Amino acid sequence: MILEIQGITKSYKRKSVLRGINLTAEKGQCIGILGGNGSGKSTLLSILAGVNRADDGTCLWNGKDLLKEETLREEIVGYVPQGNPLMEELTAWDNLRLWYDKADLKRELEDGVLAMLGIGDFIKIPVCQMSGGMKKRLSIGCAVASNPKLLLLDEPSAALDLVCKARIGNYLEQFKAKGGIILLATHDVQELTLCDSLYILKDGILTPYQYDGDVYHLVGKL
Repeated sequence: MILEIQGITKSYKRKSVLRGINLTAEKGQCIGILGGNGSGKSTLLSILAGVNRADDGTCLWNGKDLLKEETLREEIVGYVPQGNPLMEELTAWDNLRLWYDKADLKRELEDGVLAMLGIGDFIKIPVCQMSGGMKKRLSIGCAVASNPKLLLLDEPSAALDLVCKARIGNYLEQFKAKGGIILLATHDVQELTLCDSLYILKDGILTPYQYDGDVYHLVGKL
């Protein structure tokens, strides 16, 4: 499996947000995308997820363009946006039932990804009564229902406690170990250890970055 993002551009009116984004990832890799607020990280991931359209460019999965082949994209891609995509009035169980059949859901809650994320602990709670960490773990649980090969995560651990971060991190490590590819937009220095390579998105341009553990140097680059 190989992911090749080539020449993706996006402008809003006269503002160029993405200027020819190029990126390659292979199975088992996590690619971290760093950048300040408004740098275009969310825009890039939403384009790859099919939520927004690029002005130009391709996203090739083993040579097939995920931006054009919707059926393939739905099979391959799992997307967790920065905001809350859940049905607020429904419980965790009811949200999950939108994505899983009953037998698969029970199995995953007993000994699968949903168990790993600890979703069984709040399975009967309505989303409107959940903490931010519960919502994020449930969002990930919904996003991976189809066993995606490519996972797009937009700041998955923002403002979460250490237990939630650990659960999400453990799942992502296993996702990588099974050959999945992760594109991770993050502000969290702790998440950098998950990443096999890093890029900084600034002024619409994506450039490789080698993190040496110096947070102050990294902040100066954003």
